[in-house]
Amino acid sequence: MRAVGLHRDVLVVTSRIWQTTCTVVRGNDECFVIDSPVLPDELEMLPAVLEHAGFHLSGLLATHADWDHLLARLAFPGAPLGVAETTAARLASEPGTAARELRAFDEEHYVVRPSPLSLGQVQALPVPGHCEIGDGEIELHPADGHTADGMAAWIGWARTLVCGDYLSPVEIPWLAEGGSRDAYLATLRRLAPLVDAAEHVVPGHGDVLDAARAAAILREDAAYLEALPDARLPIARRSAAQRTIHAQNVARIAPAR
Repeated sequence: MRAVGLHRDVLVVTSRIWQTTCTVVRGNDECFVIDSPVLPDELEMLPAVLEHAGFHLSGLLATHADWDHLLARLAFPGAPLGVAETTAARLASEPGTAARELRAFDEEHYVVRPSPLSLGQVQALPVPGHCEIGDGEIELHPADGHTADGMAAWIGWARTLVCGDYLSPVEIPWLAEGGSRDAYLATLRRLAPLVDAAEHVVPGHGDVLDAARAAAILREDAAYLEALPDARLPIARRSAAQRTIHAQNVARIAPAR
């Protein structure tokens, strides 16, 4: 796991698995953790990372309901967890799914955790909307298309966009279960002005981007989606894993052809 500071109030931690990102944002004496690292030792270290940086936890946010973005609950079991209304609805309609998928991952990779994942109560946040932090606020923007749910977080005073599973330099657009090409393209259009205004863009997987690189990925991703099912993969994202995702995307849109 590595941690980098983007701003005096923003810290990004990146997991060794899938380069999954976790963003910590501070406003005065409050602090939110957005998404999560994946491995048990990374989650165990997360409270110490916050303490070392002088960040005092107030709550958790998750950009969407995929299990690898929900694990901060294991590091901070007593903290409130805020999610978009669409994510709260998905979690309610899929009880226990995140815990089962985490367990399957752990069994496949011989990972042992001190306790199972239990999300407990979640707070449904209106999106579009905002989340107050200190004397400021984090803007929340709809971000569906990868899945049926999701939100992106705009930290205006730090010019930082946390966009969940979009604009990744390592992963092509992924139409997962519940995802939609049209909704994904609509999310990219909503993100475009935020990318233009950003100094830092934090994708759900991969390195933090500057605005120019994020804008280039946005254009690549839009062109890829518009060209499905005959799309060519972006040059930097043509690994075997990305070809598997591409095959799933083609299958996902096949009924609409």
